[in-house]
Amino acid sequence: MIRIGDFNTLEILRETDQGLYLADKEGNEVLLPNRYVPESFKVWDEIEVFVYLDNEERPVAVTDEPYIVRDDFALLRCNQVTEHGAFLDWGLVKELFCPFREQAFKMKAGGWYLVYCYLDEITDRLVASSKTNRFLDNKELTVQQFDEVDLIVSHPSELGMNVIVNNQHLGLIFSEDIFKDISVGDRLKGYVKKVRHDNKLDIVLGIIGYRKIEPNADLIMQHLEDSRDGFLSLNDKSNPDDIKRELQMSKKTFKKAIGTLYKQKLITIKDDGIYLN
Repeated sequence: MIRIGDFNTLEILRETDQGLYLADKEGNEVLLPNRYVPESFKVWDEIEVFVYLDNEERPVAVTDEPYIVRDDFALLRCNQVTEHGAFLDWGLVKELFCPFREQAFKMKAGGWYLVYCYLDEITDRLVASSKTNRFLDNKELTVQQFDEVDLIVSHPSELGMNVIVNNQHLGLIFSEDIFKDISVGDRLKGYVKKVRHDNKLDIVLGIIGYRKIEPNADLIMQHLEDSRDGFLSLNDKSNPDDIKRELQMSKKTFKKAIGTLYKQKLITIKDDGIYLN
């Protein structure tokens, strides 16, 4: 099936005065207009094209690469606003339409907006929406603590910067974890710092320090975070058997791990045990 709003690899069926007719494996056809026809080709060759609807709402194939595809996010410029809605530049001849009902804030010509592109089931047209949060879901997470994730900077908040995580979830980078200039629409790599009880995601841009340096520190941090009062009744003077029974690691490994955590000021070591800072 030819997917509207996305790239498709199709076979060249025949040449006509209008251009090349392409087809998928089910025999669905679409026209590649003359302006996009490659200099050399053969019938039955495969060609990758982007398919969308032309000004007459007919499927058409092009070899141009748009700035956004269906079911994805991107920062786009608003070219004009009419009585019907806003029209965005997405790198194709026909502009991408964003109706007023899909605008988080009223768009203005010349402005840049982070939008989501989707196929409207009622009109069967590709449209944009700047109400990006409604296309994200944190009910069933596909990530866990310490995972590396792909980020799109979404919008600022009083606590920091909201980000889109792996094109699926909403996350937050707290202000104290932002150490470089970032702007709406930026695509970055990050890490899941914490998964909260309500499935909210705390994100950081750099590799979480103690995990990078000492993997065994993960286990100790997990024990501290899972405990009711952030306490573990072990320290560098504890009996090796007690450490092995509690954490399944040697005393040497344990001392190295807590040393790493202590240097990064994540824990406090006292006579009765370790406390989470």
